[in-house]
Amino acid sequence: MLTPAMFVNLSNEVRTTLETLARAGTTTQRLARRCRVILLAAQGTPNRTIARQVGVSRPTVLAVRTAFAQGGVEALRHDSKRQRSRRKLIPALEKQLIETTLQTKPPGATHWSTRTLARRLGVSHMSVHRAWQRYDLQPHRVEKFKLSNDPNFEAKVRDVVGLYLNPPDRALVLCVDEKSQIQALDRTAPILPLRPGLPERQTHDYQRHGTTTLFAAFNILTGKVIGQCLPRHRGREFVKFLRQLEQAVPPNLEVHLILDNYGTHKSPPIQRWLQPKKRHRFHFHFTPTSSSWLNQVERWLAEITRQQIRRGSFHSVQELEKAIYQYLAAWNETPRPFIWRATADIILDKVRRCKELHVTGH
Repeated sequence: MLTPAMFVNLSNEVRTTLETLARAGTTTQRLARRCRVILLAAQGTPNRTIARQVGVSRPTVLAVRTAFAQGGVEALRHDSKRQRSRRKLIPALEKQLIETTLQTKPPGATHWSTRTLARRLGVSHMSVHRAWQRYDLQPHRVEKFKLSNDPNFEAKVRDVVGLYLNPPDRALVLCVDEKSQIQALDRTAPILPLRPGLPERQTHDYQRHGTTTLFAAFNILTGKVIGQCLPRHRGREFVKFLRQLEQAVPPNLEVHLILDNYGTHKSPPIQRWLQPKKRHRFHFHFTPTSSSWLNQVERWLAEITRQQIRRGSFHSVQELEKAIYQYLAAWNETPRPFIWRATADIILDKVRRCKELHVTGH
């Protein structure tokens, strides 16, 4: 049998205040629970029963009753958590912490965590965390990079960036690339829709129903995209896409195409397509090798992947291509160009510094 809690005597005014706070939509859950604890205590309800009904622990019930006895309703409004004092690391220990982070690795692991380093140095893991924050250290993160070995790297960077920052008059600048092998993936169970408190859910396994390749040309001035889905990404398919471009762009404008160094873009079918005199207005500009980040269409291809392709479920290639064309149409209704601000000198300077770090290892 539960022993009733000590009776809490409430005046009508205090009871009304507690009931109002407990019901008000603007009251925090923490304060509402405290008010319910006191109201139940005023009815003589045992502490364990109060804890079960309110959804807190028995020590919490006792702490709330004590706070109310000492300070009344106002005491319930204040956070009763103890403010812990943060011990500062002495400079020598902090220096050792940072040097250990930067210059060593833990046994059997690739990087330190706050707890493994804390155990090594005999400090708290929060001390390690705060020191890492002060020095902006994040051992758990890694970023990938690739340095171009293109002997004409600088000339190509200046050529492409020059088109971005100072496009020629009476000309179109189009960034062109293809996203190949886009799979029509069909989830093995229906996707469960978004619900309050639950994200959209889908099975991890899927069925493949074939692939398609999206060729895309991004207009750097308007942001509009010309796209075409084709079954493969050989030279003959690229020629088909170039023919579509030729029909889509005004005949009185020069056309500058920015492309990467994929073999399809330099294949014999492309060379033959460029030979007729009527196509002298088409000019190809190639980014340096391993530098696809210079091609703005890569950013757009990342957008369509994130917004339409990656989370989609497609029963056939035709359904996949229909979704791609729907995204193209929606994008071109309100196109937006990407703003390019980096000059060639800024890019080349960053690459030089990166190469120096790669050589020295620091």
